[in-house]
Amino acid sequence: MAKFKSEFLTTLSERGFIHQISHEAELDAAAAKPGLTAYIGFDCTAPSLHVGSLVQIMLLRWLQKSGGRPIALMGGGTTKVGDPTGKDESRKLLSAEDIAANMAGIKNVFGKFITFGVPGSKDAVMVNNDDWLSKLAYIDFLRDYGRHFSVNRMLTFDSVKLRLEREQSFSFLEFNYMILQAYDFLELNRRQGCQLQMGGSDQWGNIINGVELVRRVDAKDAFALTTPLLTTAGGAKMGKTAAGAVWLNAEMLAPYEYWQFWRNTEDADVGRFLKLFTELPLPEVARLAALAGAEINEAKKVLANEATAMLHGRQAADDAAAAAKTTFEQGGVAPGLPTVVMPELAAGVGVLTAFVTAGLVASNSEARRQIKASGLRVNDAPVTDEKAVLSMKDAGAEGVVKLSLGKKKHVLLKA
Repeated sequence: MAKFKSEFLTTLSERGFIHQISHEAELDAAAAKPGLTAYIGFDCTAPSLHVGSLVQIMLLRWLQKSGGRPIALMGGGTTKVGDPTGKDESRKLLSAEDIAANMAGIKNVFGKFITFGVPGSKDAVMVNNDDWLSKLAYIDFLRDYGRHFSVNRMLTFDSVKLRLEREQSFSFLEFNYMILQAYDFLELNRRQGCQLQMGGSDQWGNIINGVELVRRVDAKDAFALTTPLLTTAGGAKMGKTAAGAVWLNAEMLAPYEYWQFWRNTEDADVGRFLKLFTELPLPEVARLAALAGAEINEAKKVLANEATAMLHGRQAADDAAAAAKTTFEQGGVAPGLPTVVMPELAAGVGVLTAFVTAGLVASNSEARRQIKASGLRVNDAPVTDEKAVLSMKDAGAEGVVKLSLGKKKHVLLKA
């Protein structure tokens, strides 16, 4: 890719954030001036965002650090419709109360990465598209903006083609999503002077719709930028593990478990993830990525420390690292490990039930399979009897029982 003049696009290019850009030279010129305003939309489908959204959040962070003005758009309105992109079937429609609760949970994360309320061009803002979408007069909206969208072209978008090719139902409600997203860009351009919409590569069609709407209706500059689809070296979707989503809110995923997610990064991903998810200088990233053999584990610890510190704070990262050292390197029980309260432990509880309740396995049958494969441990000793009963006599001096799945997943039980 050609070298950019602006600090913002240069940084994104060097660190691997860019997949596609519209009007590249124009955007580079606009980004070279102070105060470029850009937005990314986040629908409120869960009480927390997960690691899969972290690339987008980092885009907003780098924009602000390079002198731009980020907008975090909460999809209070579009969540009522549901984004069909990448979905085989319609999403369950959420109530207004559920959407509001999810939005409240999501909002807290952004303050960890971008600064709100600081006077001047770097002042980030958070807005809710329900503020304008809920007030639309439908017939007027269709007359004013619907005429700018070709159904022929909309049918070629992957979000539509996927469902039609698989003969899955595609509701007219969902078909409107891309028009509403385009209208968001127009509203933000008018209200906030926003010139750029960013998102994942699967959003390219939706974003281009917005670019074209702004340029056609108001004859204003508007640009699109997307990031590559992020998968691990093993082909897994970023943000998903066998245990479920890697949530960003601490009440849904403890800082220790978040740290462990990054510590368990595949060797081939370390350099790429250090570029995307930390702010370490690129020469230091290159040095760490070049480590070979067992030394690559030190690079993984740096990745885990830096990523966790950015989200949960440096103290939480240090505590997680110390807990991991105690657990893995010294064979002890660290206070930072996830802890599950199980009152029935006082009277005795079956080992299968204990592992299921702790969340280390999904079912009794899975626990049995793990026992046969020597995959479950209690206080670091292999479980050999599926009918064994755990009680407080198994608790150590700390008053807890340590359950382990393999070498990397541990939970403490206490009564």
